[in-house]
Amino acid sequence: MQTHFSDAALARPHIQRADKVLRSCVHCGFCNATCPTYQLLGDERDGPRGRIYLIKQLLESDPESPDEAVREQATQITRETQQHLDRCLSCRSCETTCPSGVQYHTLLDIGRQELERRVGRPWRERLLRAGLRHALVEPARFKALLALGVRFRPLAPGALADKIPLAREHDRHAEHPAVPVTATPSDQALSREVLMLEGCVQPGLAPNINAATARVLARFGIGVTPIREAGCCGAIDYHLNAQQAGRARMRANIDAWWPAIEAGAEAIVQSASGCGAFVKEYGEMLADDPDYAERAARVSALARDIVEVLGEEIARDDRPTLSAASPDPQPLAFHCPCTLQHAQGLGGEVEKILRALGFTLTPVAEGHLCCGSAGTYSITQPELSRQLRDRKLEALEANGPARIATANIGCQTHLSSAGRTPVSHWIELVDDALPETLPQA
Repeated sequence: MQTHFSDAALARPHIQRADKVLRSCVHCGFCNATCPTYQLLGDERDGPRGRIYLIKQLLESDPESPDEAVREQATQITRETQQHLDRCLSCRSCETTCPSGVQYHTLLDIGRQELERRVGRPWRERLLRAGLRHALVEPARFKALLALGVRFRPLAPGALADKIPLAREHDRHAEHPAVPVTATPSDQALSREVLMLEGCVQPGLAPNINAATARVLARFGIGVTPIREAGCCGAIDYHLNAQQAGRARMRANIDAWWPAIEAGAEAIVQSASGCGAFVKEYGEMLADDPDYAERAARVSALARDIVEVLGEEIARDDRPTLSAASPDPQPLAFHCPCTLQHAQGLGGEVEKILRALGFTLTPVAEGHLCCGSAGTYSITQPELSRQLRDRKLEALEANGPARIATANIGCQTHLSSAGRTPVSHWIELVDDALPETLPQA
């Protein structure tokens, strides 16, 4: 794609990055074939190719330019442009499809930030986004608000009420302990150590996920150290266009993890694929920060989704581990989150482990399409989100599974909100299937 940036514009780092992405696009349109919002709406501006043109128009325009044509182009950048970019799920299915390797998500982040600066938002949207940022990113605050939400759930607006568990579900999850510093059977030594990012909403919504992750790793002799000073990964702030606040959270997490990294921790493990995808991009997002660039790249290199760690361990131990498993005999459907298959490129890896352990997986059509959760999208775009959720559930339930498994707390909560087939994190199923002590290879 040809661009027309001035030399002055190209002197700015974000325009340089945008120019590189734009020039890599050959506007073939393959991306629209796998874009969830284009599938629903059929509007070119609600597909990746159309959004790329909108962002190009935005970045090439300048309301203060001495060139009248450039000023005129800037007047076409309106609230409508912002709405088309807001409807994007950031699922990155288009990147998996693109034959030219266009880094669409990088361009989208640049476009959204520039639109926020130029167009702004109505006060209701500003209030909602600020509320989400402050309610979700602090685990203790979120737990307190969640408890209030459960109590007053009937009074909450529909889009929000869907995300609040029923009282009985909340009480059941609350019975599970927080992840222990060391989770291991008394007769099993831990020879290795990893860090764990516990997340901001997961400890409140489903604390057993982190605890199950620690217990499973302990069976393979891997100790888990949660760093309490590490908080939200920064994705919520960043994707709600508070990008500087998101970068501040990245820096704070790097500072919190660094002493343990220097002491020899071999990985930073995430059980929420959304957090994992974001931490793996710390190096890219802080590449221009002279104080953090090197450490951010190191953190990204150490970030591992739990499926990567467990996959290596099962391959290493081979048959003795597999034969010890006692999986649920009922059929299971797996929903692979976008952050796992598109952002991290780990599609199919969880399914390999579940099948190797003896689980029966049902086939799922349209596995590449987003479920509509997409971080806070289910609250900021509730109508589209519900349509995508229902379409995803139809595909997941088509072959009669007794349960649905997934790898991200956002997807789990969103799919569960329909009140249909039960949804669990896959690592909890593995925790239940494996014996407390594994036989030695």
